[in-house]
Amino acid sequence: MLYNFDEVIHRKETNCAKYDELTKKFGTDDVIPLWIADMDFRTAEPIIDAMKERAEQGIFGYVSRPNEYFDSLCKWQKKRHNWEINKELLSFSVGVVPSLAALIRQLSKIGDEILIQTPVYPEFYDIVEAADRKVLVNHLVEKEGEWNIDYTDFENKLKRHPKAFILCNPQNPTGHPWSREELTKMGELCIQYGVTVISDEIHADLMLWGNKHIPMASISEEFAANTITCTAISKTFNLAGLQASSVIFNNQEEKGKFEKLWHSLEIHRNSSFNLVASIAAYNEGEEWLEQLIKYLEGNMKFIHDYCEEYIPKIKANIPECTYLVWLDCCDLGLTDEDLNEFMIKKAKIGLNAGNCFDRELKGFMRLNAACPRSILEKALNQLREAVNTL
Repeated sequence: MLYNFDEVIHRKETNCAKYDELTKKFGTDDVIPLWIADMDFRTAEPIIDAMKERAEQGIFGYVSRPNEYFDSLCKWQKKRHNWEINKELLSFSVGVVPSLAALIRQLSKIGDEILIQTPVYPEFYDIVEAADRKVLVNHLVEKEGEWNIDYTDFENKLKRHPKAFILCNPQNPTGHPWSREELTKMGELCIQYGVTVISDEIHADLMLWGNKHIPMASISEEFAANTITCTAISKTFNLAGLQASSVIFNNQEEKGKFEKLWHSLEIHRNSSFNLVASIAAYNEGEEWLEQLIKYLEGNMKFIHDYCEEYIPKIKANIPECTYLVWLDCCDLGLTDEDLNEFMIKKAKIGLNAGNCFDRELKGFMRLNAACPRSILEKALNQLREAVNTL
C-alpha cells in the first residue's frame, strides 16, 4: 500500500512527550518540536492491524513469548543486514537504554571507567554517571563536516582498560554509518586491550541513500565473542512507547546474568501489544520502511538545500542514516546559552543542544527531520527570519 507521510497528525494533548513536554523542556509550548527522536508518522498498517486484533480480544493478562518473536528478529537481521544470529543468545528487554544501564553494572564496578565516543546520544553520559562509573571520552574529530575517529586517542583510552566501550552504530547525532574498515580497527583494538564492546544499533534500519549497516558482531567470530548488541523496533517503526527491545549476547553466562537481574525485578515478559507489534513489524513492515526511507531522504535534501540557499550561516549535514540532522551553527557567533535561547525564543523551534552530545562542543544543534515536510518548511522559514534579525 502507499503511505502518506505528508499527513499532519495532531499529537498535542495526547500524552505525547514530544509535544506535551515542551514547556518542561523549553520553558514554553510555543515552539515547533524537532527534538526527541520519535517520528510524526503513523506506523505501518500491519502493525496497527495486529494491535487492533489483540485489543478486540479484550483480555490483557500475562503474556507468553512464542518462538516466532525471536525468529522474526533473526530473519530480519539476516535479510536486512546479512547477520546470522544465534537465537539462543537473545534476550528481551524493555528498551535499549535500560539494557545499556544494566550491562554497565554487569560488566563493571563502582568507580570503573566506561569509554564512549562523542558527540553521542546524551544518555551515554547519563547512564554511566548514574551507575557511579566514570565517563572516558574519545572525541570524534570534525573536518569539513565529516566526523572521524582519532585512533591514537582511542587506543590511549583503551590502554586505561575501561570495563566497556559503548559504540553508537550507526552514529547519532552525526548520521554516520561506520564502515567495515572503521569497525574492524575499533574492534581489533578493543580485543587487544580486553575491552568488551556494547554496540547500540537502535538506528540500524534507518539507512539512507543505499548505505548499508554493518553489525559489529557480524564481522567475525572473534568480534562476536567480544560484542553485546542492543537493538529494537522503536526507531525503525516509531514504536518507542511500546517498550520492547532485544539484546544479542556473546555467551550464555553473560545472558544469564542479564536475565537474572530482570527476573529479580519481575521485568521479563512482553506486553500484549509489544509482542504482536514486534512480530508484525519484522514480518510485514518492510514495505512501509522502504517508503519511509525515501521520504526521509527528501526531507534531508530539503533541509540541506534550504540552509545552503537561505541560511548559509547554518550548515546542515546530509546524514547517511537516521532521521537526525546535525546543524553547525558556529557562524552565528552565539554562545551555547544564547544559541539555545535564540532557537527557542526567536526562531521558535525546539531542538536538542549540541553540548548535550559532547560537553566540550560549541555551536551545534540536532534537528529531528522525521515529520511532514510542511512542518519542516514552517520551521525553517521561522529560522530564516530569526537569523536575518541577527
